Amino acid sequence: MGKTAYLDITESLSELKVLASKQQTLKGEKRVKSLIYIKANKFQTRQEVSDFLGVHIRTLERWVHNYKSVGIDQMIYDKPKNKQSKIITPEIHKGLEQRVHDPKNPFLGYWDAQEWVNETYDVDIKYQRIREYLKQHFKTKLKAPRKSHYKKDAEAEEAFLKTP
Repeated sequence: MGKTAYLDITESLSELKVLASKQQTLKGEKRVKSLIYIKANKFQTRQEVSDFLGVHIRTLERWVHNYKSVGIDQMIYDKPKNKQSKIITPEIHKGLEQRVHDPKNPFLGYWDAQEWVNETYDVDIKYQRIREYLKQHFKTKLKAPRKSHYKKDAEAEEAFLKTP
């Protein structure tokens, strides 16, 4: 027989229902609903609760353990998943940063950035990966307005501005 679905939950059912309605992710809503079902004794065992919610029993046990150890605030909070890139090293990041912010020699597109990394650092990065990386870290766009064209001659600009 499975483990009985009893847990000492300090929040009331009405508080839990309000908290469930305020959740912005389905995962957070399921976590709070699991507490509601356990508190209301809607199911006999935790296996029945996990089957009803559509999650594995181990996931439900992890949620219960998190609730017991740190409380409801940390139980419903999703940690950000900012993993450091294994392909793009800090050296490549620094080189990309310098090249992105260089008005004299900008990237002509994400394909250019991909080729540049391959030629400079001998690292083959897929187009979508370099595109997402540049968008995330440097806020690049495919077509970004620049102060001046990168091929423009500075002397020609001065001559143009001086003519009446």
